[in-house]
Amino acid sequence: MFSKERKPDPDVIDVTIGPRATFSGDLRCDGSIRIDGVMESGHLETLGNVIISPGAKVMATVNARTVSISGAFNGEIDAQRVELLEGGRAWGKIKVASFLLDEGAYLRGELVMQEETPPEPFALPRGVNPIPVVDKPAELAAAPASATEASGAATPDEG
Repeated sequence: MFSKERKPDPDVIDVTIGPRATFSGDLRCDGSIRIDGVMESGHLETLGNVIISPGAKVMATVNARTVSISGAFNGEIDAQRVELLEGGRAWGKIKVASFLLDEGAYLRGELVMQEETPPEPFALPRGVNPIPVVDKPAELAAAPASATEASGAATPDEG
């Protein structure tokens, strides 16, 4: 009935750093983290989401499923999805599979898009010619081989 292992619920906000709080250090949890105050340095790691509220300031390394930024962020993010929302500002390096940039948001730094699965190589089936061959019209096939023959101009030998 009671198990020692608890399944993580990434949609539950487990940790909130309030608007008048300042935090430095490492923070790990299974659920989501909401920051309304200041995180001066450190590392955030969660299986859930990180929410950086308007007015919040975060200087950290973040590993999460989704990071939503409405405040200010400076550091590195490694996530499945990053949402830089209106009024949000970010400086640093972001490694992500999915990225949303709202109008009115600001990003300065490096954005590295990661693919979840490598793309399939593009190849035509054997025996398929990618460019169709068009038969030459009969009049082009019978045309003279050189431009001087076609113009009817005299050659130096003809005098």
